[in-house]
Amino acid sequence: MKKFICILSFLIIASNQGFSQENDRIVVFARIIDGDTVPIIKLPEINVYSFKIIKSKRKARKLSRLIKNVKKVYPYAKLAGIKLQEYNEIFLTMSSEKEKRKLIRQVEKELKDEFGDDLRSLTFSQGKILIKLIDRETGNSSFELVQELRGKFIAFFWQTFAKIFGYNLKTKYDPEGEDKNIEIIVLMIENGSI
Repeated sequence: MKKFICILSFLIIASNQGFSQENDRIVVFARIIDGDTVPIIKLPEINVYSFKIIKSKRKARKLSRLIKNVKKVYPYAKLAGIKLQEYNEIFLTMSSEKEKRKLIRQVEKELKDEFGDDLRSLTFSQGKILIKLIDRETGNSSFELVQELRGKFIAFFWQTFAKIFGYNLKTKYDPEGEDKNIEIIVLMIENGSI
């Protein structure tokens, strides 16, 4: 009799274990279409970027160089956007022009010490790309930024100086036009594709 009670209690406990397991369920919306139940699931949006198929070696090398140059200067442009936002918040709290000028000189000196050598070592094409990417990140051309921070005369001086060496600080970023490849490269960098 003891054996029978032990076996019976074991079966009862074992059968309860089978019923006590919870089923994880995912509830989704569904729509009935022609008698079939079709689940409706929202998926996150994914952007896919690519370049046109390049048939010539010359154009492939040119694109490869563009990717290399954008990858080199994009962190500087991104940093410029971040720093500009930080300093704009500080400038809004300052009341006198003398304090603002003093802070601008101090910030300029810090940036020259930290990034001066790196920026001087950029190639001509990297410099042009950097000017465009700064416009992309800040929403203002380099000329407008210098004019806002240092004044019209200094901005005119730097624009003239840049023109002598083939740059234009007033260059605007055009992601739909001539800078389309740069925009694709930047989006691929941000997505981690390249």
